[in-house]
Parts: sequence; C-alpha cells; structure tokens
Amino acid sequence: MEAPPEHCPGVESEQAGKVSACAGCPNQGICSDPSKKLEDPGKALVAEALKDVKNKLLILSGKGGVGKSTVTSLLTRYLARSCPDSNFGVLDVDICGPSQPRILGALGENVHQSGSGWSPVGIDDNVCLMSIGFLLGSVDDAIIWRGPKKNGMIRQFLSEVDWGNLDLLLLDTPPGTSDEHLSVISYMRDDNQPESLRAILVTTPQEVALLDVRKEINFCKKQKIPIVGVIENMSSFRCGNCGNSSEIFPAKTGGAAAMCAEMGVPLLGSLPLDPQIAKACDSGEDITAIKNSTTEALEGICSRIMTSFRS
Repeated sequence: MEAPPEHCPGVESEQAGKVSACAGCPNQGICSDPSKKLEDPGKALVAEALKDVKNKLLILSGKGGVGKSTVTSLLTRYLARSCPDSNFGVLDVDICGPSQPRILGALGENVHQSGSGWSPVGIDDNVCLMSIGFLLGSVDDAIIWRGPKKNGMIRQFLSEVDWGNLDLLLLDTPPGTSDEHLSVISYMRDDNQPESLRAILVTTPQEVALLDVRKEINFCKKQKIPIVGVIENMSSFRCGNCGNSSEIFPAKTGGAAAMCAEMGVPLLGSLPLDPQIAKACDSGEDITAIKNSTTEALEGICSRIMTSFRS
C-alpha cells in the first residue's frame, strides 16, 4: 500500500496537472483539463470500506491544546461503557502528533494486515483504534511530510482499514481548517446521507481559544457539516484538598455559552480541569468507571450526542 507521490497536488487541486511533479505522469492531460477531470477514485474506495459504519463524528477545534484528543478518548470510553451492545472506532487523524495510542492505553501495539486490510487495534470489547503511531519505529519519530502525502495516508486509513460494523467512528483531528480536514470531509461526505457525518467542537473558556473555534464553526457551515455542539473543556478546577473551585482560564467574554448563543450552535456541556484525567491519559487508564465531576458532566454530554444521532 503505497501513498501517492510526495509532491502530487491531488486530482481535486486547482494545480492538478500543472506543477513540476506532474511532468511525466500518464494522467497529466486529464488532471490539467477541467472538462476531463474525474472524481477521485479514492472516494469510492472509502465509501465501500465505510459502508457498515453508521455514523461518523469529527472532533474539531481551530485551536491546539484545548484537549481534543482527551475529549475524544473520554467520549469513546463513556459511550462504549454506556452502550455495551454498540461498537465504536477511533481514527487518529493527527498525522504529525498522534496521541491516541498512549491515551487509550495501546502504546507499543502493532497493526496487522489481512486480506481485508489493516486491522485496527482493539482497546476494549467494543472499541478499536487506528493511528499512524502504530506504524512508527519509535514514539519519538517525527513525521515530516507535505500535505499530499498526509492526505494519502488519511485516504489509506479510511479505505484500507477493516473497520467492520461500527455504530460510531470518532475522528480525532489536528488543529486548524486545512489539508487534513478537507481530505476527511471530501472522502467521507455522503450526499445521500449527509447527516451521517457530523462535528463536535472543543474549546476552552478564554477568548484566545474562542476566536479560533469561531473560525472552525464557520468552516463547518461552509462545508455543510452539521454541528452537534460545543464542549467547553477545562472550564473550572476543583481542588481535591480544600474543595474550592477556581477559574484557571477566566471566561472574560462569556466563555463557550456566549459564543454558542452568538454563533447559533448548541452547547453540549462543560468539563472541569481534572488532575485525574491528566494522570489517566498519561497511563492509558479508563476513568469513566469512577464517579466524579468529570463523569457526571460526561453523562449529560454523551446523552445529548446520542440524541442528536437518533433525531
């Protein structure tokens, strides 16, 4: 399974067939002539591979460091525990910073290949995970790729992984509104079932994060991706010793609630800044079985998510 040439702009790019990397390619004439352009064949492969995946959920945020990967793991763990008869998958789309293998306790696992494609790594009885982190020689290896090669790997993850029957596939994405996001949407969008691909946005309360999340909301609206809602992460910190709560990231402009009211999107709920979560993520443990303020908040958030997919 080889990725496309490193400098190939891709058939959907305006530069297709026009850049130096296209010289000598047998498809250069087709790519450079808009009247002859064909739909990327990868889309049909993805559609076939994901035909038994009922729903897909993008975890987005224009800002880095707000906890998308943590929220992805918490949602997956809680939903899998709450719905033992349903199957869940996680795809780590953050090619340059894959963190799900550590967070979900699968660091050092290997991906196996069969006649059906790559087999995702089993996390629990009803949870599986695919990440480029499983394909690296060391956790310290750096991915130094241009956009087309990253996009090619995303296509492989979507079309050449044996996902099987899933009720929900969660995609942990990198920050921004660029190559990886456009690739995922172009491959996964189903015009016959547009509601099968939806998005959740993660933010923290301070304005520097909310500014970027507003851009992500507009990105989803332009791409016609339904937004399930916004999760405000690290909304407050409750001291385990004295019991007092503090705002580590003050919401000087009203936080996620004010932004959601302004942008017309639902607020799913708020998650606290919980030292137990940080410890569990580092060790790959599941904390959703314990009862604390985080799991109480997760209960309401996950209930709203599942309601949105039933509607």
